[in-house]
Amino acid sequence: MKNVFIIMSSFCLFTCCSQEKEKDSSVPEEVKPQALLLADPTIFYDKGNYYLYGTTGGDTPLNGQGFMVYTSSDLKKWTGPAGTQNGLALKKGDSFGDKGFWAPQIIAYNKKFYMIYTANENIAVATSNSPLGPFKNDSKEPIIKTGNQIDPFVFIDDDGKKYLYYVRLTNGNRIFVAEINDDLLSIKPETLTECISGTLPWENTENTNWPVTEGPTVIKHNGLYYLIYSANDFRNPDYAVGYATSTSPLGPWEKSKTSPIISRNNVPQNGIGHGDVFFDKNNKMHYVLHTHYSSSTVAPRKTGIIDISFEGNEIKADPKSFHFLVN
Repeated sequence: MKNVFIIMSSFCLFTCCSQEKEKDSSVPEEVKPQALLLADPTIFYDKGNYYLYGTTGGDTPLNGQGFMVYTSSDLKKWTGPAGTQNGLALKKGDSFGDKGFWAPQIIAYNKKFYMIYTANENIAVATSNSPLGPFKNDSKEPIIKTGNQIDPFVFIDDDGKKYLYYVRLTNGNRIFVAEINDDLLSIKPETLTECISGTLPWENTENTNWPVTEGPTVIKHNGLYYLIYSANDFRNPDYAVGYATSTSPLGPWEKSKTSPIISRNNVPQNGIGHGDVFFDKNNKMHYVLHTHYSSSTVAPRKTGIIDISFEGNEIKADPKSFHFLVN
């Protein structure tokens, strides 16, 4: 689940910021690096630049107004927000929906940039001629018109077929997939298939009646499909990342016995998860994700990166590579 706790974020920021500041008072506060506070993040690479998007958190005028974007040329120093609309790449009014702007994904397709995102607990798509925006919806209708769904991810296979992975809010947060039409505006309902739900102990450490699996990302390696996902409620310190594999984009999926591959057990951060895979300019694979703000406070969530790689047919994370993003 997403940024349902925004009302408390201003209080949390003031109570926790003193714990997060550097102790070196000789550095003026205005030039100290500041942690980026985006949840459900994604990084898109295009022509030598990286673009970071996510669910806006914290006590900021842009919260709930759309999607900010930050830019970097080296993954170290980030500038922004740099969107064309006062920092926003997509703003409310040009979009479907008017609240709950969560979990965007950016792809280059048909000589345009597409943003697939959640608003009003439904999924929509907007287009732009630039990763900085402005992204606008040609249709103010959601892709799927029944029920509630979040966390979209579009995967384009080698044969050109396109698949929408997303989370349906039904008896838990369950990950589904369907073929999506070439215009990316509707699915082929006859292909709708459930992928996974939270059935393993690590996926539901509080043993709730509403198990959560969410934040899907799908990649293909050596003919095998990898569904990377997060499990547990995002407010739970045990929020973590695992994966499942399949020989078909529609499944069935076999959960990895090595999951979770990223958790507070190997990276000392609470609530670590819900991100996206990206490849840097040297084709090195990374996973961008969020964590809780501190050991005692969930919001606003902080953005970080960790290196991941394939070892045979397994995905491994390098805990020592984890670092927060700053600007």
